[in-house]
Amino acid sequence: MSVLFVTGTGTEVGKTVVTAAVAALARGPVAVLKPGQTGVAPAEAGDVAEVVRLTGRGLTVRELARYPEPLAPDTAARRAGLPAVHPQQVAEAVAELAEDHALVLVEGAGGLLVRYDEDGHTLADMALAAAGLGLEPSVLVVATAGLGTLNTTALTAEALAARGLRLHGVVIGAWPDEPDLAMRCNLADLPVASGAPLLGALPAGCAAVGGGPFVSAARAALAPALGGSWDADAFTAAHAVPAPGR
Repeated sequence: MSVLFVTGTGTEVGKTVVTAAVAALARGPVAVLKPGQTGVAPAEAGDVAEVVRLTGRGLTVRELARYPEPLAPDTAARRAGLPAVHPQQVAEAVAELAEDHALVLVEGAGGLLVRYDEDGHTLADMALAAAGLGLEPSVLVVATAGLGTLNTTALTAEALAARGLRLHGVVIGAWPDEPDLAMRCNLADLPVASGAPLLGALPAGCAAVGGGPFVSAARAALAPALGGSWDADAFTAAHAVPAPGR
């Protein structure tokens, strides 16, 4: 897990919070890289600043490009007249950070196949470029809890498999206090749809307070593979729904 790309099944699914949770629990020095930050003005705090706030620990953070409009990076770069971010540029930054960090987290924008440049390169291409430099990246997928998540998660997993990229697992970005029927059923169905383990379910609202409270929430909501104590089988069983008529 020395290089972990964090992607989502779409926008606003909790990628930054999950990135922060993984960073908070990781042992040793951690670096967080944001290839392309969109929708943030030059003086505003971006996603990497939010990760620092939540973790309350010393991190190395780097942002390769920033665009003011909340659009796909390629579109935002073109409209702003700014240079796009290319896979080799990202891979070289990852390789540099990996030299003296136990874990490098690369947080994407939106979903896996969002375009970053005029040639249509994506976060998947960045991970492949990192692999081409001798690194062994894997991808963590952040999914929503409710209806529709099985399709978007399966499509993301299929796209990763088609490119020969390893899917580390799936984390639900925001688990509500009162999950509905679909959400509860999805706990058992997400590993089947993705072909990968469910590695956590962060409680909705856990990003309200950073530091110690957030770290404690992260530890309870992420599986041992990500540094936490969360048990997928126990969590799924606790939310199991009896079959109709029983």
